[in-house]
Amino acid sequence: MDSYKTLEIVRKNTDSSVFHLVLNRPSQLNALSLDFFDEFPKALSSLDQNPHVSVIILSGAGKHFCSGIDLASLSSIADQSSSGRDRGRSSEGLRRRIKSMQAAITAVEECRKPVIAAVHGACIGGGVDLVTACDVRYCSEDAFFSIKEVDLAIVADLGTLQRLPRIVGHAKAMELALTARRFSGCEAKELGLVSQVFGSKSELDKGVTMIAERIAAKSPLAVTGTKAVLLRSREMSVEQGLDYVATWNSGMLISDDLNEAVSAQMMKRQPRFSKL
Repeated sequence: MDSYKTLEIVRKNTDSSVFHLVLNRPSQLNALSLDFFDEFPKALSSLDQNPHVSVIILSGAGKHFCSGIDLASLSSIADQSSSGRDRGRSSEGLRRRIKSMQAAITAVEECRKPVIAAVHGACIGGGVDLVTACDVRYCSEDAFFSIKEVDLAIVADLGTLQRLPRIVGHAKAMELALTARRFSGCEAKELGLVSQVFGSKSELDKGVTMIAERIAAKSPLAVTGTKAVLLRSREMSVEQGLDYVATWNSGMLISDDLNEAVSAQMMKRQPRFSKL
């Protein structure tokens, strides 16, 4: 396993294909530093390319999932952008920096393997950017969320304003983003931001691991294909989406996984699929 300053990759069970990607700056409440934006896509890519990985659980070490972008990093970016160069060049440099940070979050969607967010404690600002990019989201009862950027006099620019409306609806996303108010895990469930609320962090960890193990037991071709088709279909009409999945399945449907799944059903046993 590679080592990182801001992250940790954990395989809790050596027989499992579920891996944990942990935000690992607990003393800073897992605030997202500039190092994080360099390391996060690299860690995801390594997990994506690892044939022993079927599902990734994204969580945070310590008392909170993520307190947002590191304010020291934000100040550093602002200082660099206001340095002595002319305004046009400063603005172009800032745009490149923002695009690079956006790409780090989008790496969640570009990862073929499902990424499940397990949120406890605070999920603020950049933390919301992260979880809205994930494929499935769960939280504990103590979790709370806030789209905090307007309180810092900035426009959220790492994906929340683009992804959240697709999850909770335009009007609700507008209200949450403009007020920056804190909302609970239970409200997040009502909004559809999370699929389930667990009573405690330990229950969250156990429950999400069980869900991830169920997904990991399925055909990796079917799982990665389902993620790819759902993400691509967001920008398509129903007709275009149907055409896309027909093309996808024309290349993937005839596989050893299909034969194994049918055989397992007929013999009433658990299927055994090859690694991807």
